Amino acid sequence: MTVLRVVPVLTVRDLAAAIALHANTLGLTVVMNHGWIATLARPDQSMQLSLITEDLTAPCNPALSVEVDDVDAHHALALASGVEIVHPLTDEDWGVRRYFYRDAAGNVVNVLAHR
Repeated sequence: MTVLRVVPVLTVRDLAAAIALHANTLGLTVVMNHGWIATLARPDQSMQLSLITEDLTAPCNPALSVEVDDVDAHHALALASGVEIVHPLTDEDWGVRRYFYRDAAGNVVNVLAHR
């Protein structure tokens, strides 16, 4: 099981305004925009930042997204460790399989793999 990428996720009220601010301030470009979540990145993809208004299918917004090579294995590990799962393992319409867990400090983490 390998972690492929870790991306901070900021909750914002106005996605377009947040994109403009962070793109201009950090010199990033939009690499994905679903209208409710967008990801900005450097051209080499070495740094990414996601901005979200309200998650489309989950009951809360994550603070962090972690892309893994095998989301099912990571999900099984999370269940075995007893962490609180706040969004079940789900195949989403936009091409990812994901689940959310909450850590002891209340941070919500989105663990995903692209299908």
